[in-house]
Amino acid sequence: MRKTLKETWDRKEIITQFENEALSQGFKHIAGVDEVGRGPLAGPVIAAACLLPDYFFLPQINDSKKLSEVKREELFSLLTTHKEIHYGIGIVHHDVIDTINILQASFEAMQQAVSRLPIQPGFILVDGNALPHLPVPAKAIVKGDLRSQSIMAASIIAKVTRDRYMAQMDQKYPEYHFASHKGYPTKAHIEALKQYGPSPIHRVSFAPVKKVLHSLHIPQEEHI
Repeated sequence: MRKTLKETWDRKEIITQFENEALSQGFKHIAGVDEVGRGPLAGPVIAAACLLPDYFFLPQINDSKKLSEVKREELFSLLTTHKEIHYGIGIVHHDVIDTINILQASFEAMQQAVSRLPIQPGFILVDGNALPHLPVPAKAIVKGDLRSQSIMAASIIAKVTRDRYMAQMDQKYPEYHFASHKGYPTKAHIEALKQYGPSPIHRVSFAPVKKVLHSLHIPQEEHI
């Protein structure tokens, strides 16, 4: 069902409230930041920073998890080719995650993403309840990927980037079927892990992978 003009306007007011609040305080160039990949047992954590034009509104945008793959790809293409939209991507791989832990790796990916924006933002909106160290003022927003258009845009860029990476890893390690579960701990993934042992991109510090290593009598440091 098509949304009425009022419904569209109301949604615009809701999902741009944090951006507009920052603009009203005198900040320019508001960027949203989100990460994807904290929960998987394999692969990297990837963050994106996205800077939309001031007062921009994209009616079809949403949290990446609430969009179909087709719609995510369509929006990803728009967000990454629009001449007035700027973005940066940060990638922290499994071995670093095992070294510094997933929270710090997520923060590192966010910092990378912000540093790779082609222009420096004046203010940053970050999904979650904690902030990494950033070069400009920032605000953490719980469930920001449902409440902030800029964070929604970042979530789409991060998710499509990570999904494509895991599809490439599926070609390299087909026995794990990474293209289907993206490294998340599904039943099929756990079964493959038990059958074949961890792949070179598994996070050996995560409990299910550590358990398999233990069952195979492989020291964790030997697999790293």
